[in-house]
Amino acid sequence: MKKKLALLVCMAMAMTMSVGVSAEEDLVYAVEAGSAGEAAAQDKGFQYNSVTSQADALMEVASGTSDAAIIDLLMAGAMIGEGTSYPDLIHTEELTTEEYGVGCRKGSDLAAYINDVFAETYADGTMKEIAEKYGVQEALVEQPAIEEESEAETEAAAEDSDVAAIQEKGTLVVGITDFAPMDYKEDGDEWIGFDADMARIVAEKLGVEAEFVEIDWDTKIMELDAGNIDVVWNGMTLTDEVKAAMECTKPYCNNAQVIVVPAE
Repeated sequence: MKKKLALLVCMAMAMTMSVGVSAEEDLVYAVEAGSAGEAAAQDKGFQYNSVTSQADALMEVASGTSDAAIIDLLMAGAMIGEGTSYPDLIHTEELTTEEYGVGCRKGSDLAAYINDVFAETYADGTMKEIAEKYGVQEALVEQPAIEEESEAETEAAAEDSDVAAIQEKGTLVVGITDFAPMDYKEDGDEWIGFDADMARIVAEKLGVEAEFVEIDWDTKIMELDAGNIDVVWNGMTLTDEVKAAMECTKPYCNNAQVIVVPAE
């Protein structure tokens, strides 16, 4: 599955596919509520059904409840086609191109801390190694070198530091949904995936444990602002709305919204 996912990502980033059915306004699309897929459907003026997750959107298509689904390209590579949970589904065209980032509370110093971990792990090859494990290496965004803060910036950040608060409580609470290949469970109760593994690295460098909490994706900003989670880390598209509401990291993965339809 991992080799298949890497190949799909590489091909899709190079060209727009057009197999089977293309986007049509008279179709009914299943989309995850609050997702980039829902935003794409709204932008195109499509008729759509909002469901709880992208996995549910695929179930809608497989059962015939919806004509098509709009989901992330990276998830499509993991979930549809030969050797996957939905071998009779294919993806056709890309509606958008986008980037993934991690979201923290507005003004939080945690985003800069994660950026430094991204820079370090990209430079030493750890990020690529984890990406290859989950087949998303072709989607990685090159990370710039660590930027040195001035003494004044460091002192200002220390006055109201999320990093210090997380270290004091001993846990990094990560808000996620079940979204392969970024955060998911395969065997047992442990969360795995590219995002889950990277979050654990950040937690380790902070000297704390990573705690994963499933959230309603549509209320992720409220969960963050309420302090129920420390970070949103789940293949989150860096939309204008997200960047206005959160302190976001630099992009770390490329992605696209694609249409999924039955193969026949």
